Amino acid sequence: MVNLTRIYTKTGDDGTTALGDMSRTSKNDPRLEAYATVDEANSQLGVVLSLGQPEPDIAVILLRIQNDLFDVGADLCVPVIDNPPVEPLRVTVGQVEALEKEIDKYNAELASLRSFILPGGNPTAALLHVARTIVRRAERESWAAIHAFGLGVNPLSARYLNRLSDLLFVLARYANRHEGDQLWVPGANR
Repeated sequence: MVNLTRIYTKTGDDGTTALGDMSRTSKNDPRLEAYATVDEANSQLGVVLSLGQPEPDIAVILLRIQNDLFDVGADLCVPVIDNPPVEPLRVTVGQVEALEKEIDKYNAELASLRSFILPGGNPTAALLHVARTIVRRAERESWAAIHAFGLGVNPLSARYLNRLSDLLFVLARYANRHEGDQLWVPGANR
């Protein structure tokens, strides 16, 4: 369990930080980049909840996702090893499948898309689009960590982030369902 009694330790003043297994690594480590961006995405979801004022059912989903994002960060910061002395927290297939169920549920209520949409609309939708792009970056950085460290990083973390960005896209469209999506018009301003 996390016990935060001191906020600053000065141990990172040399450009390194501790991973979840207490090994030291560069602050430029791809794993750190990935879980730092997961933290940024989590913070953006806090902004969605605070400023966007999503509908209650969406707020419940976003709170659950915020908790899951701490699981994703914990997974990314603890190297995968055989026979660990303590079983680390890992993202599960069930967490990915839960996102897929939400995608299917909310997407079923939306009109089919025949074009890309412009991010925006009402405040909830606009903020969800920002969160979506941050999650997409976290996914790319997770794949970079997986490519750098191979089986030392759980690929389910990246898969979770992939589905999460899809869900946030669907939820942004759902938030705009009464106003409708603003569609991209290719070459409209030539």
